[in-house]
Amino acid sequence: MNSPMFHREALAGDAPLYLQLARHVRKLIADGQLQVEQALPAERELADRFGVSRVTVRKALQELVDEGLLQQRARAGTYVSRGVHVVQALSALTGFTEDMRSRGLEPSSQFLHRGVATASPEETMALGLQPGEMVSRLHRVRLIDGTPIAIEHATIATRFLPDPDAVRGSLYEKLRALGNAPHRALQRLSAIVLDAEQSKILDVPAGTPALSIERRSFLKDGRPLELMRSQYRGDAYDVIVELNLNETK
Repeated sequence: MNSPMFHREALAGDAPLYLQLARHVRKLIADGQLQVEQALPAERELADRFGVSRVTVRKALQELVDEGLLQQRARAGTYVSRGVHVVQALSALTGFTEDMRSRGLEPSSQFLHRGVATASPEETMALGLQPGEMVSRLHRVRLIDGTPIAIEHATIATRFLPDPDAVRGSLYEKLRALGNAPHRALQRLSAIVLDAEQSKILDVPAGTPALSIERRSFLKDGRPLELMRSQYRGDAYDVIVELNLNETK
C-alpha cells in the first residue's frame, strides 16, 4: 500500500505518538480513505513509514482494536472493521468529554434542549431538593468523531449550575469552574432497546439494543449534585469492571 496517507508528515501535535497515529488512522477510516475489510500495512512497514517504533505502532493499533475500528486476524494482518466502538472501564469518575479526549478521540455535542424549570417529584427526591426548587436541564446527543453514540439527559440544581446555556463542552469542566466539582457517583446500568425517537437521533434502526446508564453524582460534602440518564448504542459501547477477590481469614 504505497500511499501518502501513510507518511510520517501526517503526525502532528503534542499528544504521544501512538495517540497521534491512532487519530490519523481513525480519520482515514472516518473519511472513507480506508474501507471496511481493507488491510493495513504490516507493523514494520507502518513503523518505517511514520518513523516511529514498532511498539508505538502496536499501541496505536491496539487503541483502534479496542474501539472496534480495527480487527486483528491471526496470520492474516490488521483489517478495518466497523464504526466507532468505546470500551469504558468503570474505575474513575470522569465526564464524557474528558474520557474521550484521553483516548485520542474527538468528542462533541448537539443540544436538543436546555433550560431551567421546576424540579419534577422524581428529580426532587433524587437530588435532595425542596419542593418547587429550580433545576437546570441539558438534553443532548454525544458524538465521537462526528458519530452519534449516546443521548444524555442531565439535571442539576440551579444553585450549582444557574445557567445551562453556559455549558459549551464539558459539563464537569463547567461545574469545576463554578466550584462544584463532582467527587463520587453511583451508577445503575441496564439493557434496553431504543424506541423510534431514540433510534432516529442515534441513526440506528428502531429496536436496536442499547445500554441505559443512570448516574447520581455527589459533591465532596455528600450533597447530591447531578442526575444523569443516558442511552448508549449497544454496538458502540462496552463496559469493563475490574473485580478483586475480597479475601477473608
